[in-house]
Amino acid sequence: MRKSLSTQILAALEAHPAFRAASTVLLYYSLKDEVDTHTFVQKWSKKKRILLPVVVGDDLELRIYTGPEDMATGSYGIEEPTGELFTDYATIDFIAVPGVAFDLKGNRLGRGKGYYDRLLPRIPSAYKAGICFPFQLVEEVPAESFDIRMDIIITINEK
Repeated sequence: MRKSLSTQILAALEAHPAFRAASTVLLYYSLKDEVDTHTFVQKWSKKKRILLPVVVGDDLELRIYTGPEDMATGSYGIEEPTGELFTDYATIDFIAVPGVAFDLKGNRLGRGKGYYDRLLPRIPSAYKAGICFPFQLVEEVPAESFDIRMDIIITINEK
């Protein structure tokens, strides 16, 4: 069921005008309980410059995704790219952001380590889309004044 929902959610993501217009996209390589992005990353890496986060200490570094052969298991068992470090944050057009929960105001609840809280302020001009399953959309997520809101939450409508 997760695969089917993931396919529908990612179809909505790739149909979004901001994603279609983007040339440099920061995605994430999903964990088992997140919208499954593995095939999506590989598919779009042929058409756009795809970046993936790499956990380094308390921060996320960005690396260019070059293919499944250039991935290694990193922190938290997440597959991470071993390729070139990417620091030209101003050229990132679109960010797909995972989360534990989102609300309709664009607030995001992460896993509590603050990785995206530290990364997102460095990329202020990128369009930010929270990506989640329908059950992760809640009425209200606690938010602080410094939290960065998503521009849109992409999920599917439950029938």
